[in-house]
Amino acid sequence: MQKTVLAFPLVFAFAMWGLASDADEPSTADAEILFSRRISPILREKCLGCHGSEPDSIEGSLDLRSLSGLMAGGESGDPSLVPGNATDSPLFLSASRESDDWSEMPPKESERLSVEELNWLRDWIDAGAPWPDEEQIKKIQDQYAEGEQVLTSKALSDDWQFRRYEAHKLWAYRPLHVENVPENEHPVDWFINRKLLDANLAPAPSAESSKLARRISFGLTGLPPKPSETAAFLSAFADNPESAVRDFVSKLMQSPHYGEHFGTHWLDVARYADSAGFANDFSRPNAWRYRDYVVRAFNNDKPYNDFVREQIAGDEIDAKDPEKLIATGFLRMGPWEQTGMSVFKETRQQWLDDVTDSVGQAFLGHAMQCCKCHDHKFDPVPTRDYYSMMAVFSTTQLTERDAALLEVECRTGFKESDEWVTAKIDSYSRQQAELKKRVDKQRKQESGEAKVGDNGLDPGDEASLARMNKNISRHQWELDRTKPIALSVYTGNTILRKNVTAPTPLPSNPWGKGEMDPDTILAGGSVYSPADPVSPGELSAAESLGGFETQSFPGGKGKRRLALAEWIANPRNPLTARVMVNRVWSWHFGKGLAANPNNFGGTGGIPTHPELLDYLAAWFMQHDWSVKQLNELILSSDAYRRSTIHPDPKFETELDPSKHLYATFVPRRLTAEELRDAMLLASGELNRQVGGVPSRPSMNFEVAFQPRQIMGGTASVYEPDPLPQQRNRRSLYAEKLRGLRDPFLESFNQPGPDKSCELRETSTVATQALTLFNSDEVLDRAYGLAIRVVKEDLDDDGAINRAFELALGRLPSDHEKSICAKHWADATEDESKKTYEIKTYPTKINRTVMAEKTGEPYSFEEEMPAYQRYQPDVQPAKLDAKTRGLAQVCLVLFNLNEFAYLD
Repeated sequence: MQKTVLAFPLVFAFAMWGLASDADEPSTADAEILFSRRISPILREKCLGCHGSEPDSIEGSLDLRSLSGLMAGGESGDPSLVPGNATDSPLFLSASRESDDWSEMPPKESERLSVEELNWLRDWIDAGAPWPDEEQIKKIQDQYAEGEQVLTSKALSDDWQFRRYEAHKLWAYRPLHVENVPENEHPVDWFINRKLLDANLAPAPSAESSKLARRISFGLTGLPPKPSETAAFLSAFADNPESAVRDFVSKLMQSPHYGEHFGTHWLDVARYADSAGFANDFSRPNAWRYRDYVVRAFNNDKPYNDFVREQIAGDEIDAKDPEKLIATGFLRMGPWEQTGMSVFKETRQQWLDDVTDSVGQAFLGHAMQCCKCHDHKFDPVPTRDYYSMMAVFSTTQLTERDAALLEVECRTGFKESDEWVTAKIDSYSRQQAELKKRVDKQRKQESGEAKVGDNGLDPGDEASLARMNKNISRHQWELDRTKPIALSVYTGNTILRKNVTAPTPLPSNPWGKGEMDPDTILAGGSVYSPADPVSPGELSAAESLGGFETQSFPGGKGKRRLALAEWIANPRNPLTARVMVNRVWSWHFGKGLAANPNNFGGTGGIPTHPELLDYLAAWFMQHDWSVKQLNELILSSDAYRRSTIHPDPKFETELDPSKHLYATFVPRRLTAEELRDAMLLASGELNRQVGGVPSRPSMNFEVAFQPRQIMGGTASVYEPDPLPQQRNRRSLYAEKLRGLRDPFLESFNQPGPDKSCELRETSTVATQALTLFNSDEVLDRAYGLAIRVVKEDLDDDGAINRAFELALGRLPSDHEKSICAKHWADATEDESKKTYEIKTYPTKINRTVMAEKTGEPYSFEEEMPAYQRYQPDVQPAKLDAKTRGLAQVCLVLFNLNEFAYLD
């Protein structure tokens, strides 16, 4: 077996094990420290058992207890060491498995030297292989006590500060270490199984084919398989499991719903939202075009390196291509606003900090803001690197750019969106005109002693005028939703903007007005404390530790972001492919090979299978950075297909309590969006339209109707779309307002959009059970499923079978059918005694808020045009008792663990 070891420069290798020197080459003293701290323990722990523990029975006549023994060599008669030349030294060649002429040592796979250990061995030999005496070794080892953190080397910049880091936590900066997998071995299983073998833990068998069909379908599309798809998969799986899985995976990835599901994953990372957050939470009416760009990218299997480039620098690649302008919406996804109450210099800096950190987390697996004020304590990222990367964005400006609508972009709903927004503007304008007329008529000359009411005005009159004026301007901005505009950026001077309450147009001359931001380190992270100047640049550690060539970055008016994008997407970058491969793995297994997909630094989790991670990263790049091909590779593995139950659960828990060895597949609960979408699919109500302007689903009335305070007033009431087919689109398309979270989705751990979400959390709290049993959202879906089943005109047994098939993808057992039949009968009897009235919906709502000036409460009436033609999903009053009784059975099915969990 051969392997490729991509080494990093010698001076940095020495730094990893405890030295820092300004010299170009390590001294003999440095190499003696390396031997004492690293090489001597390796020889003692992995070699002397066969080559020195018992002098009378040394295997192969090779004595590794001394330098003279190494130079004497073994039975071949050749020296085992060529001081100054590791690549010609049999000791290194056998340890690294790089030559067919020498036996692999140590022979046990579980004892093979790691990449880090091979680097130490090579560097010691190349430095002349000094061998200090026992007294020197002990002195050095005492000086560098076990557990002491080690120093990094001096980075490329002259003012790098020496800090102490733990060498094993710097794995992500090192070059990929790629092993050759034996022919006819699945690479995922080859790496996974050898760790299981070392742990003496047998893997679980394959999951049942019906469970596997559901697991794969949710894993690739976020939706359950159709009953017909499950039946076809079960039949194919019985004949040839491997072929069945690959064919099913391939078919699902051809579905447009594949891009929606993987797009949801990426939008978690990017922090997608349809509003800006903070005090005003202004709409971002064209953000949906970035959302749809992401969905298209995954559906079209856009090479990931192009996906990276376009999101960071699409406008600098081709400013005439609307697709690339839309892609840069990534840089606009974080919360941001500029009001008359804030200082532009500060809010500008907030955006620069945010975008630098966002790019670091999303593409490089590094949170950057720890470096704002000081060199990173746990990673070799100095403050200078942080501000060099920030300088890349210092000429980047926010704008809403003209970008023609693409043929592939969905225009469905444009007319309805414009009609609703216009109706809101008209209703506010009418109210404003009426109130202004009354105010002008009743207003009296105020004196210094005038109180509220002295001038003939009610306490809320002036507040209402301000509120209505604010909401009119907010909705006027929303009319841009259907216009050919991209939420984007441009490169140019920074223009002072005191109050951003409307779209920011692209200047005809981006360098004409304003000034170029100074590229400096900010002492303490304060925009008011500029310190040393910096040049646009990247993470120096990726180059110094990873052997990645230095790249020049343009300054001035140059395309800085394009330079950074090319640096990130460079195949030699040790971070980029690792980060994305780890994300894809985590999306399928619920955890990454490295535990923290956004944090490959010292505070993140060390990879459980570093060799597999590196292999997949290299494979990913070799296969055109194709996420679809990567999916097929991962999902075709035995590791992915395993049952969630081990034949000996107690033994597995003892040997692998954290389930890091993948002896079983860890079950997971459906995400909030998957729960909602699966219920809509089962009830037959899901609108499968792909892309387009955001939908407004039904929301709990108490939340939807509560006054949402914004600066200078109260935001408009939340109104759902009038028609079921508009409301019941996939959850991905639901309008995502930072200031108004959907309580159903929030209850099931939908992440907030303010921070990048590396992995979905799963909590178990009482509100989830109460929501599934009592919320209108779930009850409506249960009614919908019952109506769907009844329309098929089946007998009672057939109806129960069909409800199970649609909700769970299987038929019930006789016992389950008996229980459901009894529950149906009992519920029907109860429902026959109930009376339901046709529910009506108000077209106006009275609201009470506090006046900003006086602090007194005032009430006002708000028109809700969406409710003027609102059609509910279902009206229980229009259903007979037996259908309502069946809905109670359907409600139980939606509350089963089997529905809510994948195993």
